[in-house]
Amino acid sequence: MFDHVKMGVSDYAASKAFFLKVLKPLGIAIAAEGTPTYGVELSPEGKASLCLFQTDEKPSHLHLAFAAETRQQVDDFYREALEAGAKDNGAPGLRRYHPNYYAAFVIGPDGHNIEMVCHKPEA
Repeated sequence: MFDHVKMGVSDYAASKAFFLKVLKPLGIAIAAEGTPTYGVELSPEGKASLCLFQTDEKPSHLHLAFAAETRQQVDDFYREALEAGAKDNGAPGLRRYHPNYYAAFVIGPDGHNIEMVCHKPEA
């Protein structure tokens, strides 16, 4: 269901250390990392990930990413979300994260960034 969850934290270094330690039994490791404001992706290999980033925003907005099996599901999600009143935050398309990262983003009713992503090549 989830591909990744991204959340803002007030102390990036402390939160990163905490989650690496407490999720170690699940095989969590750093999958990717950028600047503190971009954040870190913590994941067991090939599984859903938890992403943390430094922010002063209180409360920080949540980023929820749902895993799609097909690019058509991403397109359908985007269309349905806009029809349901969401605001556009990125039309369906390929992203820079990896060659097959096909995603769409909307802002939901509470201001949260909601994403649908397909990691598979075009059928």
